[in-house]
Amino acid sequence: MARTKRKTNPVIPAAEAPAQAQKQYRAAAYARLSVEDSGKPGADTIEGQKNLLLRFIEDDPTLTLYGLFCDNGRTGTDFDRPQFEKMMEEVRKGHIDCIVVKDLSRFGRNYKETGNYLERIFPFLGVRFIAVNDGFDTLTAQRGADGYLVPLKNLINEVYSKDISRKSGSALAAKQKNGDFIGAWAPYGYRKCPDDPHRLEPDEATAPVVRQIFRWRAEGIGVTQIARRLNDEGIPSPSAYLYNTGACKTEKYNGVIWYVQTVKTSCPGRCTSGTWCRVQSGSPSTKIEAST
Repeated sequence: MARTKRKTNPVIPAAEAPAQAQKQYRAAAYARLSVEDSGKPGADTIEGQKNLLLRFIEDDPTLTLYGLFCDNGRTGTDFDRPQFEKMMEEVRKGHIDCIVVKDLSRFGRNYKETGNYLERIFPFLGVRFIAVNDGFDTLTAQRGADGYLVPLKNLINEVYSKDISRKSGSALAAKQKNGDFIGAWAPYGYRKCPDDPHRLEPDEATAPVVRQIFRWRAEGIGVTQIARRLNDEGIPSPSAYLYNTGACKTEKYNGVIWYVQTVKTSCPGRCTSGTWCRVQSGSPSTKIEAST
């Protein structure tokens, strides 16, 4: 009986094997800058982060830019940030499956929360994470190398953030003691001096409103009636004024009316004669005499 020849499957040479297509990721570029980080010599900028991220995504053939998300003036110690939340909403909808940041500190400085996102949330959602300057990419990261280095960097970032916060708090306390104004926006009725943002001067547009509120209170008119009068006369509330002048672009402040608490903030329930004289003269002193 003749032996039958065994059939063998042909081996395709490596050069002739069809190349496996690379997965394409819809990438979100995320930039963040805190108040403490801005203004320092050689400090990072939002624009600098944007340019770096956009170039990186453009040069990587596996990435396609979905959107750019920026949180300017937001701390990294928590994740309660408008643009970050907006980005995560797109992730949950399945529109984004890759997040690119300049480095781990731009993503967050909270050791536990950052680790939770990198080790649990993103893997569960199937999201690739890239920290450009740290050379970290969850697509190629190995537990033996990057797996232990990344938590260490996160811990260092959190310690650094706490140290900066402590030093900033001490510096701000010293400025307050010297009478410097350190708020983001001047109180209603005042504006920051053009030559020195730590000094206040009367705002010609709103100071007359504050004086009128004081007059009404001195006449014994209640705050509820004052709020009603201001609304009837169409005078913008402090929040609406900030929005109308472009100082604050948050849409929720558009058209906000006067409320009882707004009037109380603009005019304390009890004021001394010294306070009344300053209001009448338009003195920008930030030291308020205590009522006795």
